[in-house]
Amino acid sequence: MRRKLPGDAPPSAAGGHASSASAPSEADLAQLSAAIAAGEDLGPFVRRAFACGRPEPLLASLRAAVRDREAEIEELCRAHFHDFIRAVDDLRSLLADADALKGSLSASHSALLSSAAPLLASLESFLAARSLAGNLSSALSSSRRCVRLLALAARANAHLQAGNHGLYLALRAVDAIDRDLASGPEPLPLPTLRRMLLSVVPAVRAHAEREISREFSDWMVSIRAASRHLGQVAIGRSAAARQRQEELRSKHRPLEECITLDDDGVGDLDDFAAAAATADAADGAAAASFDLTPLYRAMHIHQTLALGERFKKYYLENRKLQLTSDFDVIAATPFLESHQVFFSQIAGFFIVEDRVFRTGGGLTSRPDVDALWDAAVGKMVSVMEDNFSRMQTANHLLLITDYAALLSATMRRYGYPVGMLLDVLAKHRDKYHDLLLADCRRQVAEALAADKFDQMLMRKEYEYSMNVLAFGIQSSDITPAFPYVAPFSCTVPDICRIVRSFTEDSVSFMAHGGGGDTYASVKKYLGRILSEVVDASIQKLVDSGSGLSVSQAMQVAANMSVMERACEFFTRHAAQLCGVPLRAVEHGRRDFPLRRSRDAAEALLLRLLRAKADEFMRQSDGVNWMADDPPPGGNEYANEVIIYLETLTSTAQQILPLPVLRRVLVAVLAHISERIVDLFLNDSVKRFNANAVTGIDTDLKMFEAFAEGMSSLFEDSDQESVKNEMKAALVEARQLVNLLMSNSPETFLNPVIRGKNYNKLDYRKVAIISEKFRDTSESYFSTFGTRGARQNPKKKSLDTLIKRLREAS
Repeated sequence: MRRKLPGDAPPSAAGGHASSASAPSEADLAQLSAAIAAGEDLGPFVRRAFACGRPEPLLASLRAAVRDREAEIEELCRAHFHDFIRAVDDLRSLLADADALKGSLSASHSALLSSAAPLLASLESFLAARSLAGNLSSALSSSRRCVRLLALAARANAHLQAGNHGLYLALRAVDAIDRDLASGPEPLPLPTLRRMLLSVVPAVRAHAEREISREFSDWMVSIRAASRHLGQVAIGRSAAARQRQEELRSKHRPLEECITLDDDGVGDLDDFAAAAATADAADGAAAASFDLTPLYRAMHIHQTLALGERFKKYYLENRKLQLTSDFDVIAATPFLESHQVFFSQIAGFFIVEDRVFRTGGGLTSRPDVDALWDAAVGKMVSVMEDNFSRMQTANHLLLITDYAALLSATMRRYGYPVGMLLDVLAKHRDKYHDLLLADCRRQVAEALAADKFDQMLMRKEYEYSMNVLAFGIQSSDITPAFPYVAPFSCTVPDICRIVRSFTEDSVSFMAHGGGGDTYASVKKYLGRILSEVVDASIQKLVDSGSGLSVSQAMQVAANMSVMERACEFFTRHAAQLCGVPLRAVEHGRRDFPLRRSRDAAEALLLRLLRAKADEFMRQSDGVNWMADDPPPGGNEYANEVIIYLETLTSTAQQILPLPVLRRVLVAVLAHISERIVDLFLNDSVKRFNANAVTGIDTDLKMFEAFAEGMSSLFEDSDQESVKNEMKAALVEARQLVNLLMSNSPETFLNPVIRGKNYNKLDYRKVAIISEKFRDTSESYFSTFGTRGARQNPKKKSLDTLIKRLREAS
């Protein structure tokens, strides 16, 4: 309840006073009351009142409103003061209960404090112990960490003392120390130990790099020496493999001739496959004979040191330098002496590189190895071309070519391209064969110069096998009795050996480095040696004469017939060496490549025989051309010629082939026929009579009898045709004698009769000889009768012939 203040006036007085001062309007009061009742903002009313300069009415209204609210409050308090008194009483009783509770709580607190004191002491002891345990655990953990780091350091030291084999394990231990120091939960509590370890880790890594670099350098030096040996072993095994394959081919070559279409040749293929597998296994063993462990260790250590790429570059650069230095092997010594070392060094180098590429784990790449190989091939090509261009000995060229071919075969098995090397060998194929032909030409000339052209005597069977059977020049498959006199001289087997050696060298060159069709090339060069060397050398010997006698010339001609069989052997031998079936070679018949020297030898023999016949015919000076009686046994020269021919034939039929002997006899008889005609034409014969003609006729009959007797030698031919051929060689002399002995010589003028009986006679020769015969016939045909006696019809016919021949000339 609000207490009245002394200054307060009664409502009536205040209202009267206010209304007297300034009574607000009813509308303003109503708005103000509504705003107060609504709890609205009275600011606008206050501002307006002060703005008007008369706030008193507003204040009066507000006081009135306050009084109204106070009255309401008083009414409310009068209605509820009993409840307030009761609440105060409740609070007082509650205060007493609170005091009792406070005492109870104090007692409880004291009891709690007395009972919790030991517990608090235990808790403090526990907290202290736990703190101590934490400190001890931290100390133990740090100690264990230090012990572990020291153990790693001791392990690294032990591995370092073990040598380069323990470098990787030492680096593993050092890496573990580095990781612990870098990624530990807190720094190492011992700064001295930490500083020591931080200085030791890079020192150990640097030491490992130095040691492994030193070991790698030593390996680079040792692998260079090992590469040379490795290359020699690999090339040697390639040569052995090639030899085994050639032996297999030679073993199965006879079987190739009888292989049919149903034969699959499985056995041969198995043998060749076994030989190839043996060669590959040998190459694998050779590749495994060198140690790459230092290289692998160096690469692994550098990869561990995060220097793998740098080591790859370092390795490649050093190998390039080694390869360049390997090229200098041939600088100090001639290439012929150093070519094997040169090729072996390069072969071993790339065998090592192939192994490193396959097992090095990416140390080298295929482009790097190919670049090294291209550089090596370029160097080898330039070296070979330079040295080949200056070589003048075929054997030297063959030695280098053969070794280069073995190098190519070896490197091809390792997957390296060798086409450029083989191209160089093929490029110098012609030069090699030119040098080889020059050597063979010298050997053939020496063999011909050393031969006395006597029949070769063989006392033992091995001599027969070595000189006859080895070249297939035997005339019969039956082994003769020994001692055996061959129908040829020692030149034939010597030339056969030279040609066979040339063929084998050519096949060796072509098969291993010449490229192309081996048999076609070998056949071409075989034709060259036969035509350019053998044929030309024999023809040169024959053309020069060299003081050869008839028997020697006959032996040369006999040799040529044997060489014809030898040429067939050369072709078969070349085909066998090239692996060509003989049935394919013997399909066609080839021309005899020595036909020019054969013809020249026969021509020389004929020339000598004709000269010998001329020597006997010069004894015709003893012929009595004006004999009173014909010689009963023919002229002396004819007898001597017949004796010589019979002696010659008995010897010739032992060594000369029958066709050659036949041609020689026919030519000699034809020459004798010409010489008989020349006897009549000789200027020294001024005239001759019928008795002389009869003597010449007797001589011709002797020669014809000899020709008929010789026809029996040619049993393989038609004896009648041979006899007619030999008699035909004497036909010119026979027709002349028949004409001179004819009773009607003028029948020579009849074309029909001349074509039938005198077709070989020349009318000019007939005219000259007839005149000589006429001169002598004057006394022969003259009679001792009177002038008016009848003339001899033969003389008349001869005069008519002479007259008509003079007119014709």
